[in-house]
Amino acid sequence: MSDVPSLNEETLVENRMIAQLEKLGYTYVHGAVLDHERTSQTEVVLKERLRDAIKHFNPWLEENNVNKVVRKVTHMEATSLMEANQHFHELLINHLSVQQDVGSGRKSQTVKLIDFHNIDNNDFLITSQFSYTHANDTIRPDIVLYVNGLPLVVIECKSPVLQPEEQIGQGVKQLRRYQRENEALFHYNQFMIATSNDRANVGTIGAKAQHFSAWKEPYPLRVEDIGEHPTPQDILTAGILDKARLFDILLNFIVYEPEDGKVIKKMTRYQQYRAVNKAVERILQGEHPQARGGIVWATQGSGKSLSMVFLSMKLRRMQTMENPIIVVVTDRQDLDQQITNTFKRCGFPNPQQAESVEELKTLLQQGPGATVMTLVQKFQADEGEDYPLLTDSENVIVLVDESHRSQYSSLAMNMRSGLPNATYIGFTGTPIDKEDKSTLRTFGSYIDKYPIEKAVEDGATVPIFYEARLVDLHVQGETIDSLFDRFFRDYSDEDQERIKQKFVTEEAITASPKRLKTVVLDIINHFEAHIQPNGFKAQIVSISREAAVAYKKLLDELSDYESAVIISSSHNDSEEMKQYGLSDAEEKAYIQRFKKPLEEDPLAFLIVCDKLLTGFDAPIEQVMYLDKPLKEHNLLQAIARTNRTHDKKTHGLIVDYYGVSQFLEEALGIFHEEDIKGAMHHVDEEIPRLESRHRQAMRFFDYKRKDDIEACLQVLEPEDVRHKFDTAFKKFSESMDMIMPSPKANPYLDDLKWLGKIRKLAKSRYHVDDGTLDISDCGGKVRELIEEYVYASTPEVLFDPVNILTNKFDEKLDELKTPEAKAAEMEHAIKNEIRVKLDENPVKYTSIKERLEELIEQRKNRQLTIEELLEEYHAIREEMISMKEESQSYGLSEARQLPFYQLIEQQLPAGYEQESLKDLTEIITDIIQEHAVIDWTKKDDVKREMRQKLKKQLRASSLPNDQVDSVARQLLELGQKNY
Repeated sequence: MSDVPSLNEETLVENRMIAQLEKLGYTYVHGAVLDHERTSQTEVVLKERLRDAIKHFNPWLEENNVNKVVRKVTHMEATSLMEANQHFHELLINHLSVQQDVGSGRKSQTVKLIDFHNIDNNDFLITSQFSYTHANDTIRPDIVLYVNGLPLVVIECKSPVLQPEEQIGQGVKQLRRYQRENEALFHYNQFMIATSNDRANVGTIGAKAQHFSAWKEPYPLRVEDIGEHPTPQDILTAGILDKARLFDILLNFIVYEPEDGKVIKKMTRYQQYRAVNKAVERILQGEHPQARGGIVWATQGSGKSLSMVFLSMKLRRMQTMENPIIVVVTDRQDLDQQITNTFKRCGFPNPQQAESVEELKTLLQQGPGATVMTLVQKFQADEGEDYPLLTDSENVIVLVDESHRSQYSSLAMNMRSGLPNATYIGFTGTPIDKEDKSTLRTFGSYIDKYPIEKAVEDGATVPIFYEARLVDLHVQGETIDSLFDRFFRDYSDEDQERIKQKFVTEEAITASPKRLKTVVLDIINHFEAHIQPNGFKAQIVSISREAAVAYKKLLDELSDYESAVIISSSHNDSEEMKQYGLSDAEEKAYIQRFKKPLEEDPLAFLIVCDKLLTGFDAPIEQVMYLDKPLKEHNLLQAIARTNRTHDKKTHGLIVDYYGVSQFLEEALGIFHEEDIKGAMHHVDEEIPRLESRHRQAMRFFDYKRKDDIEACLQVLEPEDVRHKFDTAFKKFSESMDMIMPSPKANPYLDDLKWLGKIRKLAKSRYHVDDGTLDISDCGGKVRELIEEYVYASTPEVLFDPVNILTNKFDEKLDELKTPEAKAAEMEHAIKNEIRVKLDENPVKYTSIKERLEELIEQRKNRQLTIEELLEEYHAIREEMISMKEESQSYGLSEARQLPFYQLIEQQLPAGYEQESLKDLTEIITDIIQEHAVIDWTKKDDVKREMRQKLKKQLRASSLPNDQVDSVARQLLELGQKNY
């Protein structure tokens, strides 16, 4: 057998690490020399070194008790290796106790094995080629690190000559064999390292190779601080074996968490260690509470909840923090339960979960040392009352999970009123958008970032692949118009249009039975071919609760796979829907079953609508079948359900039946690192504007009593007053959104609520509804039409699965989006003009068939698919260019004024001057543009005012009086299409 591999291993790996550890202050003793310190090779603890340390740290200890302590440490009573390891970790961190009289009677006295506060007061030793014998097996780890005679770290070195993919794997395989052949050595083990110098990973007892991870950053050092061209082994050694960092990890960054009936030992990953220590640093250095807060962005699935546990443990143990109150806040019941369970399972001392609004107040007034878990919804104030001050202590740390979601509401403001001097640290799994100034203002700047690309690169999560499988929909035959007319012949044209708008919705089409059946058949085939063979499971996300139930029925009918529907229930549910309502216990049971391997539990599919899209952690889930429009953070949160690591899982997969690719691209765009310095402004900067906008909104009701609702409503009777009030209210509301949840918004909150109430009452009182009939019973009829006449073809795979994090995904989308890229400068015009046939007057109502086809086309357009769309964009662009040239020939300032010019020209007497016609067109379009506020086409009062002004201008022209009404109406309809 050649000596070359071992020579390489020793010279290139082992000796290099020993030399680095000596520089870090460890004493090296070769195994042959160290062997003289023990009576036999069966001993794994260096008893004399341990005895010396115990006496040194605890000089008051009687000799008899010294012997007792040594025996207690060297003779672990446990039924398993993990139990012994956990027991020893408890002794190490929380100390053990002995009965002894030290001057005030015989009592339990604490004995420490390590001096964590004075690092150099301990004995640090490394040895190599040291043999341990148990029964007939002898093992000889490459390097063992001893502290005070206790073997805390075992290191296995492998040759870099081995195949790269085998280096860590073989090291871990050897470490796992050592654990089987000599359990006693690993009773004391805190973590293990497998290294080949080019690769170096750390893991804990029981861990397989995929759970060993690299230590990419030696925080608080930088990589360049370690030396010239440091290797991964050099970085890991400096990062976790530096004496101070080793003790920090032992004390604050190791937990034992029960999972599926067994205990798993978890140690921090480098990004968690970095984030926690950066947070601690900011808390200690900030001069005031706001300066001590900030945001920790840790990609979904990379251990955010554990980071919160590690941070809480460290803050609790730090003497300088004086035992702070720690409050963990979430905004969802399932997240609250998940994080509470994580804290409890990790052995965190006495986390208390607030069960009610009143109990929360009691828990937060306990004083130092309390750990409180709560939903933000429990920070409710009594109607008409301010939230009470609970504690003005600065020694309160509030950890807010998913901080971008709910932290600007009045509830969050109540929290800050109750805990005004607390430090707020926001944790989020998705980045804060550059535009999202509220989150940055609320919490402060980023403390640490761990983006998705880094998590995948580190193996903390698996990459997510995306596959579009769109179902093409068609309207059957040409009879649907006449059918609609027959179904609704008793309704006016206006009411027919209202029926179409209300019931012919995207949701109705998406959930149509023929389409769902097509999708379910495709899901079954896809699952059988790609997911089931590897033993993984699936989640289906539906557009509605009713669609979720329909999915369940179809899966039961068309396959043998077991599925469960997890949806919210409602008091108004039909009898059928009530059958699918679950109690909390039933829901938990399904979730526990789903998390088990497929061979252990056949529950293969969870079907959801809104539930389990955040805070749900099931590594066994590989695929999400998505049939719902999700955007931005909600989309990122949902797809991250598939990115958890699991044995043999190489990637997560999103199969998109709805068409969210452009939303996905937009959401992923948030991940691109951007400079956000300019996004942060202090809340005080907005206060003057808030005061001004508050006055502007309230002035409408000067000299009116607020409780005289009728008098206040009379103020808003004129349309122009109502319009001005609406604008003032929106601006005031916008300023409140920017300031909340700061308590500085509190003085204005009652007025905001009161104004909102008046606004709603005025809308009800003065809103004129063109439709006079109740159309609420028409939904069922429309559903019948859709079910009967919309059919689905086989899903079209738009492109094969592609990693959403690679350039390939962008390339695919770029290919699809070429028309938009080419017509970028015309984008705004296209958005406004695309609904208008440029050479014709628009029609008043769209037929049911056109409405359906339009919605179906929207679905296709979201994918920006195939060559026809490219041609369509080219055609629109060319048409707009020619239209622009034509409009310029008339001297018009905007291309979209041309249809108005042509319409007026048709109606006016011959010989009307071109210059006067151009001026009239400009005035007409100015009137429309001035009144084109948000959703103006649905606001009858705005349209009425617009029509009156148009008629006034037309009467002043040469238009015959009997044509004024008709032309004003046509201009208004044209305005609805163009503005």
